[in-house]
Amino acid sequence: MKTILILGAGLSASSLIRYLLEHSIEYNWEVRVVDQDIELVKRKLNGHSNGVALSFNALNSDERKPEIEKADIVISMLPARFHVEVAKDCIELKTDLITPSYISAEMKALDKEAKEAGIVIMNEIGVDPGIDHMSAMKIIHEIQNKGGIVTSFKSFCGGLIAPESDNNPWNYKFTWNPRNVVVAGQGGASCFIDHNEYKYVPYNRLFNRLMRLEIDGYGAFDGYANRDSLSYRQTYGIETVPTIYRGTLRRPGFCQAWNVFIELGMTDDSYKMENSEHLTARSFLNAFLPYRYLRSVEDKFRDFLRDDRLNLYDRFDWLGMFEGTTPLAVPNASPAQLLEKILVDKLVLDPHDKDMLVMYHEFEYEFEEQNYSITSSMVNIGENQTYTSMSNTVGLPVAIATKMILNGNLKSKGVTLPIQKEVYTPILAELEKHNIRFIEKEVQLDCRI
Repeated sequence: MKTILILGAGLSASSLIRYLLEHSIEYNWEVRVVDQDIELVKRKLNGHSNGVALSFNALNSDERKPEIEKADIVISMLPARFHVEVAKDCIELKTDLITPSYISAEMKALDKEAKEAGIVIMNEIGVDPGIDHMSAMKIIHEIQNKGGIVTSFKSFCGGLIAPESDNNPWNYKFTWNPRNVVVAGQGGASCFIDHNEYKYVPYNRLFNRLMRLEIDGYGAFDGYANRDSLSYRQTYGIETVPTIYRGTLRRPGFCQAWNVFIELGMTDDSYKMENSEHLTARSFLNAFLPYRYLRSVEDKFRDFLRDDRLNLYDRFDWLGMFEGTTPLAVPNASPAQLLEKILVDKLVLDPHDKDMLVMYHEFEYEFEEQNYSITSSMVNIGENQTYTSMSNTVGLPVAIATKMILNGNLKSKGVTLPIQKEVYTPILAELEKHNIRFIEKEVQLDCRI
């Protein structure tokens, strides 16, 4: 029997655990899952004979190393900042490791040691990063293998609410970490390349500089730029590509309304507000509006919106921004923390809601003196609030890669990510069986080179 150790049993681990348990009899696996919430682990194992529930501090090396020593492979679903320490333990104990998170510089630095230990440390094999890499590399390799040259690559991903559960004027609900949504885009300008020109979008312009796209059957989406698009030229082997852009998707109107929060200063996380525990949504909003004798908060907010954005007013009214009786009750809070409290209270998933994961790639390439365009889109709807689309699209690639490593079908060693054909081809094929599939369309463009 081979032993799989999963560190962390949070939301994104649900589908991972289910898949491994469903295949554990066939492949003779024992699935050991640790979380500080032992009852959560027991619910997810659901009494399966090959599942073992554990509870210890997985962030403590002394507590986790005895379990890593027993394991044939470790899957770290811990917050990304803890992966490197887990990786060092796995190198010492010669145990393969999988994480769905971005490869940090510290993780890259472990490549030589991992190879010397004879193990693979597979990173970036969730959804974004993960499925985005695999689906993009499939098409890039197909273009390159026939002699084509990629001239433009644009890629977008978004965790959204499924159409049947979309019942609010923001066309959005939290399907992932709310804090990450509130502070998205901060900390520096987003950078990409457009026709060989470097473009920079500062935070205060990020939600105004949008790209509109359409996906058959699902309508329109707006994309705003991610912080880093440039590093993917090397990752994808398209170092000289004239255009590369990676972005996040929202429904039309969301970004324009979100930009109002940014302009007001409500997404700032750099300072604490006085007496924040006593602020209501109304007094919180008023703190960012000027004093105007005999002008109500509503009127001052309309003035701030100006005529060209008054159509957004109802979105803020629906959020309860003008409610003045109930304190937000968040002590020593930054503006971003208070805004998060308001949003979470209103944009929480209802019990029967389903989430939706949308991914969209657009390629342009040259081949035999003609220009071509390929679009590749994937829309996945969650099953319920345990096996969400986010859980499925993060957990299933991790689980399939685990199976490939344990079965000896993945030979790579060292610190790596899933951009090789022998990795992405079987994973993408199996994901299709779980309704995670891409629809590709290719057209020849009118202009000749």
